[in-house]
Amino acid sequence: MESQVRDHPEKGRFELDIDGRIAVARYARQGATLVITYVEAPPVLRGTGAAGQLMTSIMESARAEGLKVRPLCGYAAAWIRRHKQYHDLLA
Repeated sequence: MESQVRDHPEKGRFELDIDGRIAVARYARQGATLVITYVEAPPVLRGTGAAGQLMTSIMESARAEGLKVRPLCGYAAAWIRRHKQYHDLLA
């Protein structure tokens, strides 16, 4: 499953479109911190790795921009706990 993640700063969300189905991560920027408030995927995408693909892209984007990440969403926090290579990005 390869699809492009797009950042929509005007909407405060990242989107991953897979065959017309959109997984979303809502966020707010607070200075140099990206606060992830909510991650959701449509039922048809759950269990496919779509939300993980979305999170990987968000974390790589944060790293490239020199941002820290604060996961308020339970899914995002659990995902980051399981991916130690991104622990240095935690705010």
